[in-house]
This record gives sequence, C-alpha cells and structure tokens, in this order.
Amino acid sequence: MIAEQVVLLIATGFGLGSLPWMPGTFGSLLGIPLAWWLWGRPQAKQLLFISALLVVGVPLCHWASRLLGGGDAAQIVADEYLAFPLVFLGLATAHRWWLLGAGFALYRLFDITKPPPIGFVETIGGGLGIALDDVLAALLAWLALRGARTLWLRV
Repeated sequence: MIAEQVVLLIATGFGLGSLPWMPGTFGSLLGIPLAWWLWGRPQAKQLLFISALLVVGVPLCHWASRLLGGGDAAQIVADEYLAFPLVFLGLATAHRWWLLGAGFALYRLFDITKPPPIGFVETIGGGLGIALDDVLAALLAWLALRGARTLWLRV
C-alpha cells in the first residue's frame, strides 16, 4: 500500500496533477529543473539521462493509470515532466531563459493540441501510450526550437 501511495505521489507530480485547472501544464513545470540541470552536459549524457527517466516513467504511468481506474487520467503528469527535458537536447545556449520559455510554450502547445502523430500514439494505451504522446510533443518542440535557432543564427 505504501508503494502505491509513492507511485501516485510521483505520478501526480506531488499533487500538481490533482489541480482542477491545467494539471498537465502545472505538472510540466517540474520538468524545468530537470532540463536546467541537464543543460551544458554532453549530448550523449543528456540522452542517457532522459532515456532513463522515460524507462522509469512508462511503468510508473502504467501503474498509476491502473490505480486511478485506467486510461490517461488527468492526474498523471509524470509523463509531462519526465519528457520535457527532451525539448532541449543538445540546445546549449547563453539565452537559457528565452529558450526555456519558448520551449515550454511549444511543448505545451503540441501536447495540448496533439497534432498527428501525437494523437494517434496516445491510443496505444497503457504507460507507453501515456508517455509516448509527450515524447512526440517534446520532439516536435525540439524541432521547432532547432529550426528557429538555425534561422536566427543565419540572420
């Protein structure tokens, strides 16, 4: 029973997922310190750490989903904050605050609107489906940031 409480505590972002308004967005805020801590580290180490987070996150979200009655319950926000650091993979820059804000906004936009293929992968179900849509939202935000940075540097 204690293990179930710990799983729910972590999966709900220490209670942020239980907020009545925008739980996913508030839960995503927990990813900011993770992303900040990874910044400046070698890209291979970033990828290894993010992969480890996601390897832990998939079963965590699956177990929490089962405890909460199944499906991608709004209370589960671990998928948001564990996938968020992927937005900044290899994007070391001196303008961290600007990039952090833009990355957060893009990540939430893609996660909320679920453009293809994000909406499709969510139908996979279980912990994998719960986490994979956020991974794809992070990758789309990463592509947008990488593209914007490339254009900025050319101008």
